[in-house]
Amino acid sequence: MVFYFKSSVVEPAAFVYVGKDKFENEELIKYGWEEDVWFHADKLSSAHIYLRLNEGDTWDNIPEDLVTDLAQLTKANSIEGNKKDNVTVIYTPWSNLKKDGSMAVGQVSFKDHRKVKKVLVPQRENAIINRLNKTKIEKQPDLQQEREDRRRELRKRDQAAQQQRRKEEAKVLKERQEKKWQKDHAYDDLFTEENLEASSNQNRPENWEDDFM
Repeated sequence: MVFYFKSSVVEPAAFVYVGKDKFENEELIKYGWEEDVWFHADKLSSAHIYLRLNEGDTWDNIPEDLVTDLAQLTKANSIEGNKKDNVTVIYTPWSNLKKDGSMAVGQVSFKDHRKVKKVLVPQRENAIINRLNKTKIEKQPDLQQEREDRRRELRKRDQAAQQQRRKEEAKVLKERQEKKWQKDHAYDDLFTEENLEASSNQNRPENWEDDFM
């Protein structure tokens, strides 16, 4: 089971999802998207909270209000952290998560610790949690299929973009070739047989020089 939330502090509303338990978290780790940012209580047990970024957004430039929402939701979904003040929440891109066979179910590490950010949550803010909980939906998705569908969509986009680039490049090349041909043949009409005869003195009348006297 996966819980879905929406945060309305940004426009369009941010898409957030949470694993129900450690086994579901394992699936989320495995089938995350490149656009996902992972949130977790630092050094405490908590749910794995994921923010799915909108296209064009980056994980290191998430609006402050949205980070606050995710941090509050993370704290609220930690049994121990929910009871404490001054809880630190960490977040990093899904692609930075590291998982190997020696780790327990739901446990992760990081490929690059420099890509991990921290935010301090002084205390629980019920107004935020209540607002987010009103958007809560439970689903049982096929995470693997969803990711395969997404990757298929991205491949189609890339192929379409490549085809468009090739068309534009071919158009530019054709225009350059036409301009070069026009430049190379700009004086061709001046040297036609008709023009050469018209400019030849041999075909002029005997008194043609009188015109200049």
